[in-house]
Amino acid sequence: MNFDTKIAVLLRDDLLGWQRLNVTAFLVSGLGARVPELIGAPYADADGTRYLPMFRQPVLVFQGGKEVLVAAHSRAVGRSLPLAIFTSDLFASGNDVDNRAAVRAVPANQLDLVGLALYGPKNAVDKVLKGARMHP
Repeated sequence: MNFDTKIAVLLRDDLLGWQRLNVTAFLVSGLGARVPELIGAPYADADGTRYLPMFRQPVLVFQGGKEVLVAAHSRAVGRSLPLAIFTSDLFASGNDVDNRAAVRAVPANQLDLVGLALYGPKNAVDKVLKGARMHP
């Protein structure tokens, strides 16, 4: 199925494996909360056990260096696309309140971005991700 929109995660290419998974999980949760129409219907198996709904379209994961993330962040903000960010400071925090405070303490152009997730028209997301490559 072809979609005219894209859900994308961009990870910094120097993250450890567990960090990549953790950051991806946190980032996509923001998109689901901000753009509820991304969420499909609940699932059920043949026995009637119900499961939570998930995104209605694939999530594409990309990677790039720090400069790629900085440029992508700037382009996404400039296009007013729904955007979630994860900074290196969040690895040291253990709760949501401290996470928000850590981001609030730093100007946008000084954020130490390790990941971002965005959603929008396919061509706009592709332009934001210029210079990134698909995650292996």
